[in-house]
This record gives sequence, C-alpha cells and structure tokens, in this order.
Amino acid sequence: MKIFLDTANLDEIKKYNDMGLLDGITTNPSLLAKEGGDPHQAMKEITKIIKGDVSLEVVSTDYDGMIEEGKKLREYGDHVVVKCPMTGEGLRACKSLTEQGIPVNVTLVFSSNQALLAAKAGAKYVSPFIGRLDDIGHTGMDLIKEIKQIFLNYDFKTQILVASVRHPQHVIDAAKTGADVVTLPPAVLGKMLGHALTDKGLKAFLADWEKLQSQNSSK
Repeated sequence: MKIFLDTANLDEIKKYNDMGLLDGITTNPSLLAKEGGDPHQAMKEITKIIKGDVSLEVVSTDYDGMIEEGKKLREYGDHVVVKCPMTGEGLRACKSLTEQGIPVNVTLVFSSNQALLAAKAGAKYVSPFIGRLDDIGHTGMDLIKEIKQIFLNYDFKTQILVASVRHPQHVIDAAKTGADVVTLPPAVLGKMLGHALTDKGLKAFLADWEKLQSQNSSK
C-alpha cells in the first residue's frame, strides 16, 4: 500500500521524504491556506521534492474552469494529478482531462455509487473521506470495503485513495482491506513511527551500554 502525505507543509514533506516513506502528496485549498504564503510557489516546491504523484486541486466548480486549471496545474510536472470534486461537472472534467493524458483524482467521495461513477469517468484515483463519515455516525472503512469489492468485480483500474485519515488504526484497516493508497496528515504518520516499548527498549539498551563503558573505564 502506498503512503501519501496530506499536507502543503514543506518541512513535513522533506522530513518524511528523507525517511523514504512517501510515495506521493495530496493537497487541497484548505491545506495551502493553512500554510499561508504564495500557493503557486508552494506547489512548485512540492513537485520538486516529491517524485511520485502529487495531487493538486482545482478551485473552479464549472467544467471550463476545471479544464483550464487542470492544464495549468499539470505544468508543474508530469507527476501532477489533478483533483476534481465529485460532481457532475467534475466527472465531465475528469473524462476530458483523462482523454488528454492528464490523470485525475476525484475527491470528496462519500458513497460507493460516487466511487463507481468516478471509475466510469476514468479517474486514476478515487478519494473516499472515511473520517468525515465516522464523524456523522457511519463506519468509514465499510465504504472502502464496498468500493474494493465493486472495483474487483468489474476490473476497474481506478485506485482507492483513502482520505480523511484520523488515526493509525485507519491505516491498518485500510491495508487489511487492500486499499491502494492512504493519505495521512503528518501527525498521524508521526504516531505510526512511535511505540512505548520501542522507547523503553532503546532506553534500556543505552543504559546498559553506559554501564558497560563505566565499568571498563574504571579498570
């Protein structure tokens, strides 16, 4: 399963990319606004750092606007994937951009019906938001299981990109279900790195080493 980082923070992207953990990046207007500064410069820098797929989102809601923006976003690099919303106009743009060789990530997906339509429109990725479903009393991972079954039944090539991930257990559940990609906030990826027993074990190793060094120095 691929791991994408869901952020526009350059420091976080560099940090985890240097560990060899990142297969790609997802961004959206909210994440870019959170970081402030020039969003165009930020997108340019992100596409320089990351060699895998980088999802950059359109802000237009009409077909013509999405097509125009999608082409401009693609100028940042051949690894740019254009994010379009799960709307009728978004699917129309998805079909057209895909036919022009520009891959699309259909975002804001909350049902299997929507995922099916996005796959029919030729999306490279479909992004179900599982955390937001959990927030309203649904079980977000059930949606991933349904989409996975549907895509397997009909041999769709569209990849399931699990979004709105809130905690490390979401990642494990996505991996067990067979999702293609998870996109994580930096805080969740950071939590995946740590474990209390790792910290305890390392502390014990270092303490024993110091004890050994002390014994040898006293001889």
